[in-house]
Amino acid sequence: MTTAEALKDDLALMSVTGTPALRTFAPWVLDHLPLVAFHSIRSLAKQAGVNPNTVTRLAKELGYAGFDALRADVQTLLHSPAPTYGDRARSLRAQVDGNGFAGMIAANRENAEQLFAPEILEVLESCVAPLLNARRVHVVGVRSCYAIAHHFAYVGGMAFSNFADVPSLPGSIIDQMSQVGEDDIVVAITYAHYSAEVVAACAVARENGARILALTDSHAAPIAVGAWKVLRLPMAGPHFVPSLNTAFLAVEMLLGGMAVRSDDASDNVTRFENRIRSAGGYVEG
Repeated sequence: MTTAEALKDDLALMSVTGTPALRTFAPWVLDHLPLVAFHSIRSLAKQAGVNPNTVTRLAKELGYAGFDALRADVQTLLHSPAPTYGDRARSLRAQVDGNGFAGMIAANRENAEQLFAPEILEVLESCVAPLLNARRVHVVGVRSCYAIAHHFAYVGGMAFSNFADVPSLPGSIIDQMSQVGEDDIVVAITYAHYSAEVVAACAVARENGARILALTDSHAAPIAVGAWKVLRLPMAGPHFVPSLNTAFLAVEMLLGGMAVRSDDASDNVTRFENRIRSAGGYVEG
């Protein structure tokens, strides 16, 4: 694991296990590392809305003698290129447990704890009613994130009449985004390296007035800028791509929350299930 990844993992862990003040400040720092590199304690505290003592305490909890040492380290990290997927894959060879399972298990436990933190649950809760009331819910994800987008739209389509199919054909993403409006919500999913197609889709959707729900790894991600809501997913881990387990959990929680509040969801799911069964789509065990 690189020094940058170790620092980010320590901040992510502090977001769950730190004092109340650090649980608020650590995720902010995680998403605003460039500000840490070039601001004083007081300036950083003012921008984050915390007490200056909290800034100093965070540095010491991370193992630094003081804030200046942390800032110098962050400055060095920002001038270093981010690890590629290939770099991450090569680092798996150095796993001391021989198969890498221990690191993945630990990372996924920590990621789940962060996803269930009150501030993230609050974001999820705030999305439920708007998703139910949207004219259309569009879900955009490509490459590894296509699986999440498809799952969200497919299961959502069983229960709710306002879910659109996931665009999959060449050009269909922009075609679909060109038709959205201010009564629509676009759920966009991508992480570093950020997919150009998803970033472009969000730009078109924003121009048309649609609300963007960004599921991503940072508040500084391209799809998070100008988004209606940002769900920062904990995705740390030793794998050669960021972990997507929290993304699947997040969309399942959104769908479950919507079903709880919907008068029609259970009937819609029953009709869908019966239709597929009568058409021979299910094989009974």
